Amino acid sequence: MGRSYADMPLHYGQVPAWLYTRMSTLGVAITEAIVMEYGRGAFLQRLSDPFWFQALGCVLGMDWHSSGITTSVMGALKRSVNERSSDLGIYICGGKGKYSRETPSELMNIANKTGMDGDLLVRSSKLSAKVDNTAIQDGFQLYLHSFILSKDGDWAVVQQGMNGAAGTARRYHWCSTEFNSFVEEPHTFIYGPNQGQIINVTDKNAAGTRKGMLELVKESPEKLLTEVKRLIMPGHHDVRAEDIDLKRLGSVLAVAHEKENLDMESLLLLEGVGPRTLQSLVLVSEIIHGTSSRFTDPARFSFAHGGKDGHPFPVPTMVYDESIKVLESAITKAKLGNREKNEAIKNLSKATMRLEQDFIPNENFNKLIEKETDEWWRYGGMTVMGPAKRPAGNKKSKGNDNQLSLF
Repeated sequence: MGRSYADMPLHYGQVPAWLYTRMSTLGVAITEAIVMEYGRGAFLQRLSDPFWFQALGCVLGMDWHSSGITTSVMGALKRSVNERSSDLGIYICGGKGKYSRETPSELMNIANKTGMDGDLLVRSSKLSAKVDNTAIQDGFQLYLHSFILSKDGDWAVVQQGMNGAAGTARRYHWCSTEFNSFVEEPHTFIYGPNQGQIINVTDKNAAGTRKGMLELVKESPEKLLTEVKRLIMPGHHDVRAEDIDLKRLGSVLAVAHEKENLDMESLLLLEGVGPRTLQSLVLVSEIIHGTSSRFTDPARFSFAHGGKDGHPFPVPTMVYDESIKVLESAITKAKLGNREKNEAIKNLSKATMRLEQDFIPNENFNKLIEKETDEWWRYGGMTVMGPAKRPAGNKKSKGNDNQLSLF
């Protein structure tokens, strides 16, 4: 059983429709790319990593450190992934408030369709909530519970609690891979219509899993808190140099804008993709292909598509749409047996890691933020307040701005 948590400032408000739609579209494309390349279990494991989850929220254009990432990311994924559950083999149940209470019925509906054991799934959902809401008295009251299930029987939980007095939220992550053993030894005979793969709860391994979960509930909060993986987000709203591994960010920018360490084949396969979109794709590539050690500075991923609050800069909707277009095209071609473009996107993160070894960052971080902010009107920059305004004195360039912003 894997368990970890993240602390972040408590933010209120809603995600504007123009961003939510894009989050859903890019979110399901990233999900499909991970499932296609590494399998459903790998996607669930990523969701259970608080650093990766925070980085995903940043790539999707959410505020880089706020509690709103949890609700918005899980809501966007539920919307788009569940529409593709039949081919992705991933189901997302629950959500915020009243939707969290619908988790048991949603799990039973999925179980009835797939042949998985609904009672065991509901039990797992309830126990994970009980541990974080009752067994651990840490001052956070759960208000969001998302249960993510694969057709293989693996599951992950992302849930969040609120401490109103402190103005903070705590997100809890769970992952269970023990359920793999249930599908490896199915019943020798099942009478009735074939509804898919069966989870055998009478298997001796099931008793061990249930016993382990019950023992975890009995553990003291002090012991549990020392054994979890933690992410503590700062209170300041702006993105600062100390929030980011500048060596990593610098190598991302060098690969995207100077084509450093990028092989000629990848350049040809990504021909027509401008430097700014390439910058976003490098970070998207890392979300899909990066290992867990690459997400210790999730704020870095806000340099893919900015943030809806304008930090580190407004969301560049034109770049965002181009990122979606390129990734979806690569996935479609990969399904047809042509994986070249998919491999080219994968090579972006590889190039960054190669360059990073010898890269020495300069001290121009604040100038970079200033430059990005000044130019986001060119890229269809948007915040929750509406379109980003052109800075005073910034004259419109000659020619087509759309062409300038992407190519």
